Amino acid sequence: MSTSESLLFSPTAIGAIDVANRVAMAPLTRSRADMDGVHSEHAVEYYRQRASAGLIISEATNISREGRGYAYTPGIYSTEQVAAWRRITDAVHAAGGKIVCQLWHVGRMSHVSLQAGGAAPVAPSAIQAGEQIFLESEGFERPSMPRALETEEIARIVEDYRHAAQCAKDAGFDGVEVHAANCYLLDQFIRDSTNLRTDQYGGPVENRTRFPIEVVTAVASVWGAGRVGLRLSPITRAVGDTPLDSDPEGTYFYLAEQLGKLGLGYLHCVEGQTRGDNAAGQFDFKRLHAAFGGKYIANNSYDRQMAIDAVNSGHADMVAFGRPFISNPDLVERLRRNAPLAEADHSTFYGGGAGGYTDYPVLGN
Repeated sequence: MSTSESLLFSPTAIGAIDVANRVAMAPLTRSRADMDGVHSEHAVEYYRQRASAGLIISEATNISREGRGYAYTPGIYSTEQVAAWRRITDAVHAAGGKIVCQLWHVGRMSHVSLQAGGAAPVAPSAIQAGEQIFLESEGFERPSMPRALETEEIARIVEDYRHAAQCAKDAGFDGVEVHAANCYLLDQFIRDSTNLRTDQYGGPVENRTRFPIEVVTAVASVWGAGRVGLRLSPITRAVGDTPLDSDPEGTYFYLAEQLGKLGLGYLHCVEGQTRGDNAAGQFDFKRLHAAFGGKYIANNSYDRQMAIDAVNSGHADMVAFGRPFISNPDLVERLRRNAPLAEADHSTFYGGGAGGYTDYPVLGN
Protein backbone atom coordinates (compact mmCIF):
# COMPACT_ATOMS: atom_id res chain seq x y z
CA MET A 1 0.00 0.00 0.00
CA SER A 2 1.50 3.31 -1.08
CA THR A 3 1.61 6.44 1.05
CA SER A 4 -0.96 8.08 -1.23
CA GLU A 5 -3.42 5.27 -0.54
CA SER A 6 -2.88 4.97 3.20
CA LEU A 7 -4.99 7.93 4.30
CA LEU A 8 -8.22 6.11 3.43
CA PHE A 9 -7.18 3.32 5.78
CA SER A 10 -5.86 5.50 8.61
CA PRO A 11 -7.69 6.36 11.83
CA THR A 12 -9.40 9.67 12.48
CA ALA A 13 -12.24 11.18 14.50
CA ILE A 14 -15.65 11.92 13.02
CA GLY A 15 -16.99 14.40 15.51
CA ALA A 16 -16.69 12.74 18.89
CA ILE A 17 -16.44 9.24 17.39
CA ASP A 18 -12.97 7.75 16.90
CA VAL A 19 -12.82 5.51 13.83
CA ALA A 20 -10.18 3.01 12.74
CA ASN A 21 -10.34 3.94 9.04
CA ARG A 22 -12.17 6.30 6.69
CA VAL A 23 -14.41 3.70 5.02
CA ALA A 24 -17.99 3.97 6.24
CA MET A 25 -20.79 1.50 5.63
CA ALA A 26 -23.73 3.44 4.21
CA PRO A 27 -27.28 2.77 5.43
CA LEU A 28 -28.78 -0.20 3.57
CA THR A 29 -32.43 -1.19 3.89
CA ARG A 30 -32.60 -4.99 3.84
CA SER A 31 -36.14 -5.62 5.23
CA ARG A 32 -35.13 -8.37 7.65
CA ALA A 33 -37.06 -7.18 10.74
CA ASP A 34 -40.55 -8.36 11.71
CA MET A 35 -43.66 -6.26 11.24
CA ASP A 36 -43.28 -4.89 14.78
CA GLY A 37 -39.91 -3.46 13.74
CA VAL A 38 -37.91 -5.92 15.85
CA HIS A 39 -34.71 -7.20 14.25
CA SER A 40 -33.96 -10.90 13.82
CA GLU A 41 -30.90 -12.75 15.08
CA HIS A 42 -29.61 -12.79 11.50
CA ALA A 43 -28.99 -9.05 11.80
CA VAL A 44 -26.57 -9.60 14.70
CA GLU A 45 -24.28 -11.65 12.45
CA TYR A 46 -24.82 -9.35 9.44
CA TYR A 47 -23.58 -6.27 11.25
CA ARG A 48 -20.85 -8.13 13.15
CA GLN A 49 -19.37 -9.35 9.85
CA ARG A 50 -19.05 -5.74 8.65
CA ALA A 51 -17.53 -4.29 11.84
CA SER A 52 -14.19 -3.61 10.11
CA ALA A 53 -15.80 -0.51 8.57
CA GLY A 54 -14.53 2.61 10.27
CA LEU A 55 -18.14 3.51 10.95
CA ILE A 56 -21.31 1.56 10.29
CA ILE A 57 -24.36 3.72 9.64
CA SER A 58 -27.31 1.46 10.35
CA GLU A 59 -30.08 0.86 7.89
CA ALA A 60 -32.78 3.55 8.07
CA THR A 61 -34.67 2.93 11.32
CA ASN A 62 -38.20 4.12 12.03
CA ILE A 63 -38.61 6.61 14.87
CA SER A 64 -42.29 5.71 15.27
CA ARG A 65 -45.07 3.59 13.78
CA GLU A 66 -46.18 6.70 11.89
CA GLY A 67 -42.70 7.05 10.39
CA ARG A 68 -42.72 3.63 8.72
CA GLY A 69 -43.11 3.39 4.95
CA TYR A 70 -41.90 -0.10 4.04
CA ALA A 71 -42.68 -3.56 5.38
CA TYR A 72 -40.13 -5.38 7.56
CA THR A 73 -38.02 -2.33 8.40
CA PRO A 74 -36.70 -1.97 11.97
CA GLY A 75 -37.74 0.59 14.54
CA ILE A 76 -36.05 2.27 17.50
CA TYR A 77 -38.96 3.34 19.70
CA SER A 78 -40.05 0.26 21.70
CA THR A 79 -38.34 -1.75 24.44
CA GLU A 80 -38.35 -4.85 22.22
CA GLN A 81 -36.67 -2.98 19.38
CA VAL A 82 -34.07 -1.55 21.76
CA ALA A 83 -33.27 -5.03 23.08
CA ALA A 84 -32.82 -6.39 19.55
CA TRP A 85 -30.54 -3.52 18.54
CA ARG A 86 -28.54 -3.96 21.77
CA ARG A 87 -27.54 -7.44 20.66
CA ILE A 88 -26.35 -5.95 17.38
CA THR A 89 -24.35 -3.07 18.87
CA ASP A 90 -22.75 -5.42 21.41
CA ALA A 91 -21.64 -7.72 18.58
CA VAL A 92 -20.22 -4.82 16.55
CA HIS A 93 -18.32 -3.46 19.54
CA ALA A 94 -16.97 -6.90 20.44
CA ALA A 95 -15.57 -7.06 16.89
CA GLY A 96 -13.92 -3.66 17.29
CA GLY A 97 -16.39 -1.60 15.27
CA LYS A 98 -18.42 1.59 15.70
CA ILE A 99 -22.07 1.98 14.74
CA VAL A 100 -24.57 4.84 14.63
CA CYS A 101 -28.33 4.57 14.19
CA GLN A 102 -29.95 6.36 11.27
CA LEU A 103 -33.23 7.91 12.47
CA TRP A 104 -35.98 7.80 9.82
CA HIS A 105 -39.45 9.16 9.22
CA VAL A 106 -40.67 8.58 5.67
CA GLY A 107 -43.43 11.20 5.65
CA ARG A 108 -45.54 10.87 2.50
CA MET A 109 -43.66 7.74 1.35
CA SER A 110 -46.04 5.45 3.24
CA HIS A 111 -49.34 3.62 2.87
CA VAL A 112 -52.49 3.42 4.95
CA SER A 113 -51.90 -0.32 5.49
CA LEU A 114 -48.70 0.49 7.40
CA GLN A 115 -50.28 3.17 9.59
CA ALA A 116 -52.11 2.61 12.88
CA GLY A 117 -55.84 2.39 12.25
CA GLY A 118 -55.36 2.84 8.51
CA ALA A 119 -54.59 6.53 8.94
CA ALA A 120 -53.23 8.64 6.09
CA PRO A 121 -49.46 9.22 6.05
CA VAL A 122 -48.31 12.69 7.09
CA ALA A 123 -46.35 15.23 5.08
CA PRO A 124 -45.68 18.97 4.93
CA SER A 125 -48.38 19.26 2.25
CA ALA A 126 -51.03 16.97 0.81
CA ILE A 127 -49.11 15.93 -2.32
CA GLN A 128 -49.12 12.23 -3.20
CA ALA A 129 -45.79 10.60 -3.93
CA GLY A 130 -45.08 8.50 -6.99
CA GLU A 131 -42.87 5.40 -7.24
CA GLN A 132 -43.84 2.29 -5.25
CA ILE A 133 -43.27 1.02 -1.73
CA PHE A 134 -43.15 -2.55 -0.43
CA LEU A 135 -46.08 -3.68 1.70
CA GLU A 136 -46.60 -6.79 3.80
CA SER A 137 -49.42 -8.45 1.82
CA GLU A 138 -50.11 -6.27 -1.20
CA GLY A 139 -46.58 -6.33 -2.61
CA PHE A 140 -45.55 -3.08 -4.29
CA GLU A 141 -48.07 -0.23 -4.26
CA ARG A 142 -48.08 3.52 -4.79
CA PRO A 143 -47.89 5.50 -1.52
CA SER A 144 -51.22 6.72 -0.20
CA MET A 145 -52.36 10.32 -0.39
CA PRO A 146 -50.89 12.04 2.70
CA ARG A 147 -52.46 14.70 4.86
CA ALA A 148 -50.68 17.92 5.71
CA LEU A 149 -49.42 18.12 9.29
CA GLU A 150 -51.06 20.71 11.50
CA THR A 151 -48.58 23.24 12.87
CA GLU A 152 -49.08 22.06 16.44
CA GLU A 153 -48.31 18.45 15.47
CA ILE A 154 -44.72 19.17 14.48
CA ALA A 155 -43.57 19.43 18.10
CA ARG A 156 -44.90 15.89 18.61
CA ILE A 157 -42.70 14.56 15.80
CA VAL A 158 -39.68 16.45 17.15
CA GLU A 159 -40.33 14.63 20.44
CA ASP A 160 -40.55 11.31 18.55
CA TYR A 161 -37.04 11.99 17.21
CA ARG A 162 -35.78 12.86 20.69
CA HIS A 163 -37.34 9.68 22.10
CA ALA A 164 -35.81 7.56 19.33
CA ALA A 165 -32.42 9.16 19.99
CA GLN A 166 -32.69 8.16 23.65
CA CYS A 167 -33.71 4.64 22.63
CA ALA A 168 -30.64 4.48 20.37
CA LYS A 169 -28.49 5.50 23.32
CA ASP A 170 -30.11 2.81 25.46
CA ALA A 171 -29.43 0.30 22.66
CA GLY A 172 -25.69 0.98 22.84
CA PHE A 173 -25.08 2.87 19.61
CA ASP A 174 -22.10 5.23 19.33
CA GLY A 175 -24.24 8.06 17.97
CA VAL A 176 -27.09 8.77 15.58
CA GLU A 177 -27.57 10.07 12.05
CA VAL A 178 -30.70 12.08 11.25
CA HIS A 179 -32.04 11.05 7.84
CA ALA A 180 -32.89 14.29 6.03
CA ALA A 181 -32.21 12.92 2.55
CA ASN A 182 -33.79 10.92 -0.27
CA CYS A 183 -37.10 12.78 -0.28
CA TYR A 184 -38.34 11.51 3.09
CA LEU A 185 -40.11 13.67 5.69
CA LEU A 186 -37.39 16.16 6.61
CA ASP A 187 -36.32 16.54 2.99
CA GLN A 188 -39.98 17.03 2.05
CA PHE A 189 -40.03 20.05 4.37
CA ILE A 190 -36.72 21.38 3.01
CA ARG A 191 -37.78 21.33 -0.69
CA ASP A 192 -40.19 23.96 -1.95
CA SER A 193 -41.45 21.38 -4.46
CA THR A 194 -43.08 19.34 -1.68
CA ASN A 195 -43.56 22.05 0.96
CA LEU A 196 -46.41 24.42 0.08
CA ARG A 197 -47.06 25.50 3.67
CA THR A 198 -47.87 29.07 4.66
CA ASP A 199 -47.06 28.79 8.38
CA GLN A 200 -43.65 29.15 10.07
CA TYR A 201 -42.53 25.84 8.49
CA GLY A 202 -43.12 26.89 4.87
CA GLY A 203 -42.20 29.59 2.40
CA PRO A 204 -38.68 31.07 2.71
CA VAL A 205 -35.70 28.81 3.27
CA GLU A 206 -35.43 29.88 6.91
CA ASN A 207 -38.88 28.41 7.51
CA ARG A 208 -38.51 25.28 5.39
CA THR A 209 -35.33 24.30 7.27
CA ARG A 210 -36.80 25.09 10.70
CA PHE A 211 -38.15 21.56 11.29
CA PRO A 212 -34.88 19.66 10.56
CA ILE A 213 -32.96 22.13 12.73
CA GLU A 214 -35.45 21.60 15.57
CA VAL A 215 -35.05 17.84 15.15
CA VAL A 216 -31.25 17.96 15.23
CA THR A 217 -31.31 20.24 18.27
CA ALA A 218 -33.59 17.80 20.12
CA VAL A 219 -31.46 14.79 19.18
CA ALA A 220 -28.26 16.61 20.22
CA SER A 221 -29.82 17.27 23.63
CA VAL A 222 -29.66 13.50 24.17
CA TRP A 223 -26.29 12.71 22.58
CA GLY A 224 -24.29 15.90 22.46
CA ALA A 225 -23.80 17.46 19.04
CA GLY A 226 -20.50 15.68 18.39
CA ARG A 227 -22.24 12.29 18.18
CA VAL A 228 -24.98 13.46 15.82
CA GLY A 229 -24.71 13.44 12.01
CA LEU A 230 -27.18 14.38 9.32
CA ARG A 231 -27.66 13.03 5.80
CA LEU A 232 -28.62 15.20 2.82
CA SER A 233 -29.22 14.52 -0.88
CA PRO A 234 -29.61 17.88 -2.63
CA ILE A 235 -30.02 16.52 -6.17
CA THR A 236 -31.79 13.19 -5.61
CA ARG A 237 -35.21 13.03 -7.24
CA ALA A 238 -35.87 9.31 -7.69
CA VAL A 239 -37.56 8.55 -4.39
CA GLY A 240 -41.27 9.19 -4.72
CA ASP A 241 -40.82 10.98 -8.04
CA THR A 242 -39.93 14.10 -6.06
CA PRO A 243 -38.95 17.28 -7.91
CA LEU A 244 -35.81 19.13 -6.85
CA ASP A 245 -35.98 22.33 -4.85
CA SER A 246 -36.16 25.39 -7.09
CA ASP A 247 -32.77 26.57 -5.75
CA PRO A 248 -30.88 23.50 -4.51
CA GLU A 249 -27.56 25.26 -3.88
CA GLY A 250 -29.09 28.22 -2.05
CA THR A 251 -31.33 26.02 0.07
CA TYR A 252 -28.81 23.36 1.05
CA PHE A 253 -25.89 25.77 1.52
CA TYR A 254 -28.04 27.72 3.96
CA LEU A 255 -29.01 24.56 5.83
CA ALA A 256 -25.41 23.29 5.96
CA GLU A 257 -24.27 26.60 7.42
CA GLN A 258 -26.94 26.46 10.13
CA LEU A 259 -26.05 22.84 10.95
CA GLY A 260 -22.38 23.81 11.23
CA LYS A 261 -23.27 26.40 13.86
CA LEU A 262 -24.72 23.58 15.97
CA GLY A 263 -21.37 21.75 15.98
CA LEU A 264 -22.68 18.48 14.57
CA GLY A 265 -20.32 15.54 14.34
CA TYR A 266 -20.61 15.20 10.57
CA LEU A 267 -22.56 15.90 7.40
CA HIS A 268 -23.19 12.90 5.13
CA CYS A 269 -24.12 13.65 1.51
CA VAL A 270 -25.47 11.57 -1.36
CA GLU A 271 -23.54 13.14 -4.20
CA GLY A 272 -25.98 12.59 -7.01
CA GLN A 273 -28.95 10.38 -7.73
CA THR A 274 -29.57 7.59 -5.24
CA ARG A 275 -28.60 4.26 -6.83
CA GLY A 276 -27.14 6.21 -9.76
CA ASP A 277 -23.70 7.34 -10.84
CA ASN A 278 -21.69 9.81 -8.83
CA ALA A 279 -22.74 13.29 -9.95
CA ALA A 280 -20.45 15.52 -7.91
CA GLY A 281 -19.95 17.70 -10.98
CA GLN A 282 -23.63 18.68 -11.00
CA PHE A 283 -23.61 20.36 -7.59
CA ASP A 284 -20.90 22.14 -5.60
CA PHE A 285 -20.46 19.64 -2.79
CA LYS A 286 -17.09 21.15 -1.89
CA ARG A 287 -18.85 24.43 -1.14
CA LEU A 288 -21.50 22.54 0.84
CA HIS A 289 -18.71 20.97 2.91
CA ALA A 290 -17.15 24.38 3.43
CA ALA A 291 -20.48 25.91 4.47
CA PHE A 292 -20.90 23.16 7.07
CA GLY A 293 -17.32 23.53 8.26
CA GLY A 294 -17.12 20.16 10.03
CA LYS A 295 -16.44 16.53 9.13
CA TYR A 296 -17.90 15.36 5.82
CA ILE A 297 -18.82 11.86 4.63
CA ALA A 298 -19.13 11.51 0.85
CA ASN A 299 -21.38 8.88 -0.70
CA ASN A 300 -22.73 7.70 -4.05
CA SER A 301 -21.10 5.17 -6.38
CA TYR A 302 -17.54 5.74 -5.19
CA ASP A 303 -14.94 3.22 -6.26
CA ARG A 304 -11.58 2.61 -4.62
CA GLN A 305 -9.60 5.25 -6.49
CA MET A 306 -12.33 7.87 -6.18
CA ALA A 307 -12.40 7.27 -2.42
CA ILE A 308 -8.62 7.54 -2.11
CA ASP A 309 -8.66 10.79 -4.09
CA ALA A 310 -11.57 12.26 -2.12
CA VAL A 311 -9.86 11.69 1.22
CA ASN A 312 -6.36 12.66 0.07
CA SER A 313 -7.64 15.91 -1.45
CA GLY A 314 -9.57 16.89 1.67
CA HIS A 315 -12.90 16.74 -0.14
CA ALA A 316 -14.12 14.12 2.34
CA ASP A 317 -13.12 12.88 5.78
CA MET A 318 -14.75 9.50 5.12
CA VAL A 319 -16.32 7.80 2.12
CA ALA A 320 -19.44 5.68 2.58
CA PHE A 321 -19.98 2.56 0.46
CA GLY A 322 -23.42 0.99 0.21
CA ARG A 323 -24.09 -1.89 -2.17
CA PRO A 324 -20.46 -3.16 -2.16
CA PHE A 325 -20.87 -3.90 1.56
CA ILE A 326 -23.80 -6.23 0.84
CA SER A 327 -21.68 -8.87 -0.88
CA ASN A 328 -18.30 -7.94 0.64
CA PRO A 329 -18.47 -8.04 4.44
CA ASP A 330 -14.69 -7.55 4.42
CA LEU A 331 -14.88 -4.58 2.04
CA VAL A 332 -12.23 -2.57 3.90
CA GLU A 333 -9.67 -5.34 3.49
CA ARG A 334 -10.58 -5.84 -0.15
CA LEU A 335 -10.11 -2.13 -0.79
CA ARG A 336 -6.83 -2.16 1.11
CA ARG A 337 -5.49 -5.03 -1.01
CA ASN A 338 -7.14 -3.74 -4.20
CA ALA A 339 -8.74 -7.18 -4.43
CA PRO A 340 -11.74 -8.02 -6.65
CA LEU A 341 -15.19 -7.38 -5.21
CA ALA A 342 -17.82 -10.09 -5.07
CA GLU A 343 -21.06 -9.52 -6.96
CA ALA A 344 -24.31 -9.30 -5.01
CA ASP A 345 -27.47 -11.29 -5.67
CA HIS A 346 -30.08 -8.56 -6.22
CA SER A 347 -32.94 -10.99 -5.69
CA THR A 348 -32.01 -11.24 -2.00
CA PHE A 349 -31.59 -7.52 -1.28
CA TYR A 350 -34.97 -7.20 0.46
CA GLY A 351 -36.62 -9.68 2.78
CA GLY A 352 -35.80 -13.29 3.56
CA GLY A 353 -33.35 -14.84 5.98
CA ALA A 354 -29.63 -15.59 5.96
CA GLY A 355 -29.42 -16.18 2.20
CA GLY A 356 -27.83 -13.20 0.51
CA TYR A 357 -27.48 -11.58 3.92
CA THR A 358 -24.90 -13.35 6.07
CA ASP A 359 -23.53 -16.00 3.69
CA TYR A 360 -21.10 -13.97 1.54
CA PRO A 361 -17.50 -15.20 1.92
CA VAL A 362 -14.47 -13.19 2.96
CA LEU A 363 -10.99 -13.21 1.45
CA GLY A 364 -8.54 -15.91 2.41
CA ASN A 365 -5.17 -15.03 3.89
